[in-house]
Amino acid sequence: MNPVVEKLGSAVDDWVSAHTANLVATRRHLHAHPELAFAEFETTSFLEQRLREVGLKPRRLPTGTGLVCDVGSGDPVVVLRGDIDALPLADLKDVPYASTKDGLCHACGHDVHTTVILGVAMALATLDGLPGTVRCIFQPAEETIPGGAGEVVASGVLDGASRAFALHCDPSVPAGTVGLRTGAVTAACDRIDITLTGPGGHTARPQLTVDLVDALGRLITDLPGLLSRQVDPRSGMSLVWGAVNAGIAANAIPQRGSLRGTVRVLDRELWKDAENLMRTLVERVAATTGANCDVDYVRGLPPVVNDPRAIALMRAAALETVGHDRVVVTPQSMGGEDFGWFAEVLPIALARLGTHGGGPPLDLHRGTFDVDERAIGVGVRLLARTALHALEADALGDPGSPPPPTRARRPAPGDTSVRRTVDERREPDDEFHRPADRRHG
Repeated sequence: MNPVVEKLGSAVDDWVSAHTANLVATRRHLHAHPELAFAEFETTSFLEQRLREVGLKPRRLPTGTGLVCDVGSGDPVVVLRGDIDALPLADLKDVPYASTKDGLCHACGHDVHTTVILGVAMALATLDGLPGTVRCIFQPAEETIPGGAGEVVASGVLDGASRAFALHCDPSVPAGTVGLRTGAVTAACDRIDITLTGPGGHTARPQLTVDLVDALGRLITDLPGLLSRQVDPRSGMSLVWGAVNAGIAANAIPQRGSLRGTVRVLDRELWKDAENLMRTLVERVAATTGANCDVDYVRGLPPVVNDPRAIALMRAAALETVGHDRVVVTPQSMGGEDFGWFAEVLPIALARLGTHGGGPPLDLHRGTFDVDERAIGVGVRLLARTALHALEADALGDPGSPPPPTRARRPAPGDTSVRRTVDERREPDDEFHRPADRRHG
């Protein structure tokens, strides 16, 4: 290890030890005051104040919420990202720091992610001789489709950076453990809505009309099977239905029926072709039933595909932070995570931060979710050391980590200007969560 990195890393360890109580108090404040996507105004102001107290100069993102804050100066530039929004779920915990807002809570660990990035910024701000710039991004609206990360990319705040890192709470892994994986770690997540229409009729005479219920059944059962024969099984592509609706009366064939589900895939290249593939398969099956068919395909999030070199840098930091026995291979998840948009412009790596403290599991996206707060200090040390290793590698012109190619600026990934609004196409119990009304921002 470079002596400078070792010295600065040890100083971060000392800072974390001295400020553990403050980190826990920060997380509890955030947990008690959750805010939905693009409405994180109190959260943003709180973070802004804390960063200014240590002499930093945070800047608000163009979305009106969220911040970008540079620590250090000059090249290279390494990005650390934490998401700040909460979920529209009731907090069901009986704890002193339970949510003070009805129907809202931090049930995905974003309060921890935010505290970790804040802690890294505050710790690094105390150091002299930082070999470059650590750009801390407090990102709004991860819990929406297509996600606030696209707005970050479009704003240009990633320009000039060499790579980006993030972490996510994992309640299946003990606190003090870090999960890493090269390649795809989360899946792309799109949504498909299918509407069938026909003349309707009497169930006594299905031969005289189009049986929409039968047609929906064929789509439900045939499409996943057809899909499995059109793509490489190693791509991890799946179609799972979540809602079906048709008719009211038992003896009447309806004139309209609908089907809704999610398409998920681990392979980034296949994700680019997923919409065309799904439309082709739906039309093929629907044509055999005689029903009129309309497909609304909502392109959601890309997969998070961890760059090998970025993960190697994160692994070096993890070994120093928790030791060899507590660095594990994290399994792939079919859940969505909008950090994948960052990979449009630079290499990325996402780690899993163990948060389980014993007892029954407290799963994500439930009102009972909580964490072992010892994980916060682990997260701060992990990402601070990761940033230091990345700065060292990029400053030395490490041949194993060439700079990313220059890519043209473009609109936000998943730009909603050409689609229906997010509000029209999200479910309250999965990745598609309602953002707060932005008109008042």
